[in-house]
Amino acid sequence: MINYADKQEFILSQITQKSFQREDFSGCDLSGIDLRAVDLSGINLIGADLRGANLSGSVLVGANLSGANLSGANLQSAYLYEASLCEANLKNADLTRANLCCAFLWRVNLTKSKLWGASLCGADLSEANLSEANLTEASLIEANLMRANLIQAKLCGAILLEANLKKANLTSADLTSADLTEANLSGANLWEANLIHAKLWDAIMPDGTIQYPQIMFC
Repeated sequence: MINYADKQEFILSQITQKSFQREDFSGCDLSGIDLRAVDLSGINLIGADLRGANLSGSVLVGANLSGANLSGANLQSAYLYEASLCEANLKNADLTRANLCCAFLWRVNLTKSKLWGASLCGADLSEANLSEANLTEASLIEANLMRANLIQAKLCGAILLEANLKKANLTSADLTSADLTEANLSGANLWEANLIHAKLWDAIMPDGTIQYPQIMFC
């Protein structure tokens, strides 16, 4: 029976030999594995168990992690451009300054995750669970957050320019100084949300009206 140390050594050897793209690691138990700063572009990790794994600084361009369990994983500064994480579990994961631009995150679980300073431009986060997530100063330009759960999410200083927040739940969310210019908030729930100093120029409000910028005349 292969023990954990042997398993990690085997995975690392496959990557070193540049043959991992031909390997199928879907459903594999890789919990706690250390893959810091490793190029994993295009790897197949569908449904894999990556709980507590260290993927900080790793390159996962176009990787498929749909349905994977990444709860508590370290993905700080990871490069996940166009990666697929649909229905993956990233609860309590650390994605500080991670690049998730154009990533597929439909129905992903990001509850209580750390996304401070993360780049999510053009990402598909429709129906994602981001409750209590920390998205402080995150970039969500043109991101799709339709029907996303953002209850008590921290979005202080986040850039949501032209983001789709249609029917999103932003109950008690902190949007202090967030940039929501031209964002679509139609049908969104903003009950007890903090919008102090938030920019809402040309944004479509929950009732369908457009928030025009106030023009001051001297």
